Amino acid sequence: MTADSTEETNMSTSMSGLRVYVNSPSVSPAIGQAEGETVATVFYSRRGNGPIYRWLYEESLSHWRALRMHTSDFDTHKLANASWKSVPETLQAQLGAHYLD
Repeated sequence: MTADSTEETNMSTSMSGLRVYVNSPSVSPAIGQAEGETVATVFYSRRGNGPIYRWLYEESLSHWRALRMHTSDFDTHKLANASWKSVPETLQAQLGAHYLD
């Protein structure tokens, strides 16, 4: 097993039960996305029955900002599952650090 595959296995293990959601997609390009490609600008994450976090990209800081949400603040039924491939790599890295076991 190579170092890369070990790291990938550890990432999968450490983030088991992680779900990522979106509200509705935007057509404005995000960092690293092609013009006209549909991308979400706000993501939500939840691991197991834990708290829900909203992830918003702050362009001025070039960083994803996490905010712990209260379920009374929004309707969770309006969230849609997001595929891991739709999550920008910069956010994938921050999610990995955030949910590290």
